Amino acid sequence: MPKQTNINRRQFVAGSAAALAAGGAGSHFARLSLAAELGGAGPLAPRAGHFAAKADRVIVVFLTGGYSQVDTFDPKPRLKADHGRPHGGGFLLGSPFEFHRHGQSGLEISELFPSLGRMADELCVLRTLHTDIVEHFQAALAMHTGSATVPMPSLGAWVSYALGTHNANLPSYMVLAEHLPYAGAQVWDNSFLPPHHQGVRIIPGDEPIPDLRPPTQSVRLAELEQQMLRDLNDRHAEARAEDLNLPARASSFDVARGMMREAPEAFDVARESALTLAQYGVEPGDHSSFAWQCLVARRLVERGVRVVELIDTGSSNNWDAHGDMQDHRPKARRVDQALGAMLADLKRRGLLDRTLVVGCTEFGRTPWASKPNAKGREHHAAAFSCWLAGGGVRGGMTYGATDEYGATIVENPVHVHDYHATILHLLGLDHTRLTYRYSGRDFRLTDVSGNVLKAIVA
Repeated sequence: MPKQTNINRRQFVAGSAAALAAGGAGSHFARLSLAAELGGAGPLAPRAGHFAAKADRVIVVFLTGGYSQVDTFDPKPRLKADHGRPHGGGFLLGSPFEFHRHGQSGLEISELFPSLGRMADELCVLRTLHTDIVEHFQAALAMHTGSATVPMPSLGAWVSYALGTHNANLPSYMVLAEHLPYAGAQVWDNSFLPPHHQGVRIIPGDEPIPDLRPPTQSVRLAELEQQMLRDLNDRHAEARAEDLNLPARASSFDVARGMMREAPEAFDVARESALTLAQYGVEPGDHSSFAWQCLVARRLVERGVRVVELIDTGSSNNWDAHGDMQDHRPKARRVDQALGAMLADLKRRGLLDRTLVVGCTEFGRTPWASKPNAKGREHHAAAFSCWLAGGGVRGGMTYGATDEYGATIVENPVHVHDYHATILHLLGLDHTRLTYRYSGRDFRLTDVSGNVLKAIVA
């Protein structure tokens, strides 16, 4: 781990003044990044990408279970017209939900997402995602790591490894997950990447991070003791350069100390205005709803966290609607208002231009039901929809097309490797150059394939 860099007050003030001179919405991040560099953020110090980035932070929204593309973002009038006809080993099931055109773009979105609809001109809907395996565990793993079989580093870990963080006092990659998703903690794991880059799970509730508040106030003696310990840790690690766990452990202690100072304020949404809380749908005393999570996500990226992921529900009671598509209604009510508010809030604060927001699931659902009178849909990995917003993405558009029933791709397929390559590109990273040598081989998030979807880049 690089040695701790000591700065005095004059250096810090001078550096902050230089950052302030930049002005604009990015000045807050300039100050955070400069402080991180001067303060010796070590392996998590902010770093430049391969080229100029459109976005410098990302929020991933993962709706577990596999929501239906033909009931959300890919309307199929012919499917509704042919409802009940035999097809694909089952019987065609028209959507029970109406679609409406939104914004100046006229983007069609289901009645399930009226708040997202109001942000339609910021959304780019990818209608032709596809993955290789149609089981929850493997598909969730693939959407996070690019691999459906062997656990690999997650997208967030790769981004942390490549770019570091703007704020050394908070983890570079934070995951708000009330319940464990399919594949569990593997979806935010660092795998063979240095341990600093593993996602830190935050469990929504009254105490998202246990034992965060120090029992006593910091005193000068304690600060001197911490400096001495850092020096000893540095020397110990230098003598054992091959052991990555040593600097990771020391770095985790530094982050933990920083979190004790900054995280309580970041998680305290009561500091927000009554209007903002109402827009998200956060009630007084709420510390766990998806609305609270979305508001916290905005507060975290605002404070310099590089990657924030929100995982809606877990491996049960999710979007896996085998029995009845009407089960999508309460799931959508849980997330829609907050997602629309988060996008609007980011835009209002001048943050959306540099924040990439990604909404996805692990696969889609069949346009047919298993029986003539069935109301639910089965798993479908051949074509499904995800969306992106902000961070250099062209808004108010769709990319790719499926057939008249939403079953197969007929134009511009998007494999999960293409999806990941595009996210990295928007963050200023060439997915073919972002590699890590492990066990005699260079690994990357996109394995040996992946194409950037240049048509969606603003």
